[in-house]
Amino acid sequence: MDKQVAETILQQLGGNKFRVMTGASRFTTGGDGRWLGFKIGRNATQCNWVHVQLNAKDLYDITFSRMAAGKVKTLQVYNDIYNDQLVPIFEQYTGMYTKLF
Repeated sequence: MDKQVAETILQQLGGNKFRVMTGASRFTTGGDGRWLGFKIGRNATQCNWVHVQLNAKDLYDITFSRMAAGKVKTLQVYNDIYNDQLVPIFEQYTGMYTKLF
């Protein structure tokens, strides 16, 4: 299960289409593979880092942050999110589309 959950999170977000549309890069995952973090491109909220974690309830926690000059500022946190809500919440908060229509 090392990175399987992190790979599933990326697929639920849209996989490679998500990477291209959002400029997502620098993907990281924890030792247990239960979370996925990544840098995103410019957006209206000035968020440049997203952290998605599978919690004990088998739901997701999403944290939108701003990293600059070695400091991290948490901008918004969503807890207990179902997998089908990942994309709508990401799009609503950042204003970025994850796929072409």
